[in-house]
Amino acid sequence: MQQNPAFSLNWLLTVGEVAERSGLAVSALHFYEVKGLISSIRTRGNQRRYGRDVLRRLGIIKVAQRVGIPLAEIQAAFETLPQGRTPTVEDWKRLSALWKNDLDARIKQLSLLRDHLTSCIGCGCLSIEACPLRNPFDVLGKDGVGARLLEPDA
Repeated sequence: MQQNPAFSLNWLLTVGEVAERSGLAVSALHFYEVKGLISSIRTRGNQRRYGRDVLRRLGIIKVAQRVGIPLAEIQAAFETLPQGRTPTVEDWKRLSALWKNDLDARIKQLSLLRDHLTSCIGCGCLSIEACPLRNPFDVLGKDGVGARLLEPDA
Protein backbone atom coordinates (compact mmCIF):
# COMPACT_ATOMS: atom_id res chain seq x y z
CA MET A 1 0.00 0.00 0.00
CA GLN A 2 1.34 3.43 -0.86
CA GLN A 3 1.76 5.87 1.97
CA ASN A 4 -1.01 8.42 1.95
CA PRO A 5 -0.02 11.74 3.57
CA ALA A 6 -3.39 11.81 5.35
CA PHE A 7 -2.65 8.35 6.74
CA SER A 8 -1.26 8.82 10.24
CA LEU A 9 1.16 6.20 11.51
CA ASN A 10 -0.91 6.24 14.71
CA TRP A 11 -3.72 4.45 12.84
CA LEU A 12 -1.44 1.76 11.51
CA LEU A 13 -0.66 -1.54 13.23
CA THR A 14 2.74 -3.07 13.90
CA VAL A 15 3.47 -6.58 12.69
CA GLY A 16 3.22 -7.77 16.31
CA GLU A 17 -0.20 -6.17 16.75
CA VAL A 18 -1.46 -7.74 13.52
CA ALA A 19 -0.07 -11.13 14.59
CA GLU A 20 -1.76 -10.87 17.98
CA ARG A 21 -5.11 -9.72 16.61
CA SER A 22 -5.17 -12.20 13.72
CA GLY A 23 -3.80 -15.21 15.59
CA LEU A 24 -1.14 -15.68 12.92
CA ALA A 25 2.60 -15.94 13.38
CA VAL A 26 4.74 -12.99 12.31
CA SER A 27 6.44 -15.34 9.82
CA ALA A 28 3.02 -16.09 8.25
CA LEU A 29 2.39 -12.35 7.84
CA HIS A 30 5.77 -11.93 6.16
CA PHE A 31 4.99 -14.90 3.89
CA TYR A 32 1.60 -13.46 2.90
CA GLU A 33 3.25 -10.14 2.18
CA VAL A 34 5.91 -11.74 -0.04
CA LYS A 35 3.09 -13.54 -1.90
CA GLY A 36 1.29 -10.22 -2.42
CA LEU A 37 -1.77 -11.11 -0.34
CA ILE A 38 -1.23 -8.26 2.11
CA SER A 39 0.92 -5.16 2.04
CA SER A 40 2.57 -2.81 4.46
CA ILE A 41 4.36 0.47 4.49
CA ARG A 42 7.73 1.04 6.10
CA THR A 43 8.53 3.59 8.73
CA ARG A 44 11.69 5.68 8.54
CA GLY A 45 13.22 3.02 10.78
CA ASN A 46 12.25 0.35 8.19
CA GLN A 47 9.59 -1.22 10.41
CA ARG A 48 6.45 -2.64 8.84
CA ARG A 49 3.13 -0.96 9.48
CA TYR A 50 -0.21 -2.34 8.30
CA GLY A 51 -3.50 -0.63 7.63
CA ARG A 52 -6.40 -1.99 9.63
CA ASP A 53 -7.93 -3.42 6.44
CA VAL A 54 -5.28 -6.14 6.63
CA LEU A 55 -7.18 -7.80 9.48
CA ARG A 56 -10.23 -8.43 7.28
CA ARG A 57 -7.99 -9.64 4.45
CA LEU A 58 -6.29 -12.06 6.82
CA GLY A 59 -9.69 -13.29 7.96
CA ILE A 60 -10.66 -13.97 4.36
CA ILE A 61 -7.36 -15.78 3.77
CA LYS A 62 -7.91 -18.00 6.81
CA VAL A 63 -11.48 -18.89 5.82
CA ALA A 64 -10.53 -19.53 2.20
CA GLN A 65 -7.60 -21.72 3.19
CA ARG A 66 -9.75 -23.66 5.64
CA VAL A 67 -12.04 -24.72 2.79
CA GLY A 68 -9.07 -25.57 0.58
CA ILE A 69 -8.75 -22.55 -1.72
CA PRO A 70 -5.13 -22.37 -2.95
CA LEU A 71 -3.18 -19.19 -2.18
CA ALA A 72 -2.83 -18.44 -5.89
CA GLU A 73 -6.63 -18.28 -6.22
CA ILE A 74 -6.91 -16.14 -3.10
CA GLN A 75 -4.30 -13.78 -4.51
CA ALA A 76 -6.12 -13.55 -7.86
CA ALA A 77 -9.34 -12.73 -6.03
CA PHE A 78 -7.60 -10.09 -3.90
CA GLU A 79 -6.33 -8.40 -7.05
CA THR A 80 -9.95 -7.43 -7.73
CA LEU A 81 -10.17 -5.53 -4.43
CA PRO A 82 -9.09 -1.93 -3.97
CA GLN A 83 -5.95 -1.52 -1.85
CA GLY A 84 -6.19 0.26 1.47
CA ARG A 85 -9.91 -0.40 1.95
CA THR A 86 -11.42 -2.96 4.24
CA PRO A 87 -13.18 -5.64 2.18
CA THR A 88 -16.95 -5.32 2.56
CA VAL A 89 -19.75 -7.86 2.81
CA GLU A 90 -20.38 -7.28 -0.89
CA ASP A 91 -16.71 -7.96 -1.64
CA TRP A 92 -16.95 -11.22 0.31
CA LYS A 93 -20.10 -12.27 -1.55
CA ARG A 94 -18.32 -11.70 -4.84
CA LEU A 95 -15.14 -13.52 -3.77
CA SER A 96 -17.00 -16.48 -2.30
CA ALA A 97 -19.08 -16.79 -5.47
CA LEU A 98 -15.83 -17.22 -7.40
CA TRP A 99 -14.97 -20.24 -5.28
CA LYS A 100 -18.44 -21.79 -4.93
CA ASN A 101 -18.38 -24.03 -8.04
CA ASP A 102 -14.98 -25.44 -7.15
CA LEU A 103 -16.13 -26.16 -3.61
CA ASP A 104 -19.34 -27.79 -4.85
CA ALA A 105 -17.31 -30.08 -7.14
CA ARG A 106 -14.96 -31.05 -4.32
CA ILE A 107 -17.88 -31.71 -1.96
CA LYS A 108 -19.47 -33.96 -4.59
CA GLN A 109 -16.19 -35.83 -5.08
CA LEU A 110 -15.66 -36.27 -1.33
CA SER A 111 -19.25 -37.43 -0.86
CA LEU A 112 -18.76 -40.05 -3.56
CA LEU A 113 -15.54 -41.17 -1.93
CA ARG A 114 -17.24 -41.39 1.48
CA ASP A 115 -20.20 -43.33 0.07
CA HIS A 116 -18.02 -45.89 -1.72
CA LEU A 117 -15.17 -46.15 0.76
CA THR A 118 -16.53 -49.13 2.67
CA SER A 119 -16.72 -51.35 -0.40
CA CYS A 120 -13.22 -50.37 -1.46
CA ILE A 121 -11.20 -50.49 1.73
CA GLY A 122 -8.71 -53.31 1.93
CA CYS A 123 -9.52 -54.84 -1.45
CA GLY A 124 -5.87 -54.70 -2.50
CA CYS A 125 -6.73 -54.52 -6.18
CA LEU A 126 -7.13 -51.38 -8.25
CA SER A 127 -8.46 -53.09 -11.33
CA ILE A 128 -11.50 -54.95 -10.04
CA GLU A 129 -14.70 -54.25 -11.85
CA ALA A 130 -16.55 -53.14 -8.73
CA CYS A 131 -14.17 -50.29 -7.74
CA PRO A 132 -15.92 -47.04 -8.69
CA LEU A 133 -13.29 -44.90 -6.94
CA ARG A 134 -10.00 -45.81 -8.60
CA ASN A 135 -11.09 -47.87 -11.58
CA PRO A 136 -14.58 -46.94 -12.72
CA PHE A 137 -16.01 -49.34 -15.29
CA ASP A 138 -12.87 -51.50 -14.95
CA VAL A 139 -10.92 -49.37 -17.42
CA LEU A 140 -7.66 -50.87 -16.13
CA GLY A 141 -8.93 -54.44 -16.54
CA LYS A 142 -8.17 -54.40 -20.27
CA ASP A 143 -4.45 -54.24 -19.36
CA GLY A 144 -4.56 -57.40 -17.23
CA VAL A 145 -4.88 -58.18 -13.55
CA GLY A 146 -3.21 -56.45 -10.60
CA ALA A 147 -2.76 -52.95 -9.30
CA ARG A 148 -1.46 -50.32 -11.72
CA LEU A 149 -1.99 -46.96 -10.03
CA LEU A 150 -0.19 -45.55 -7.04
CA GLU A 151 -1.67 -42.05 -7.28
CA PRO A 152 -4.87 -40.79 -8.92
CA ASP A 153 -4.36 -39.32 -12.38
CA ALA A 154 -0.90 -40.91 -12.59
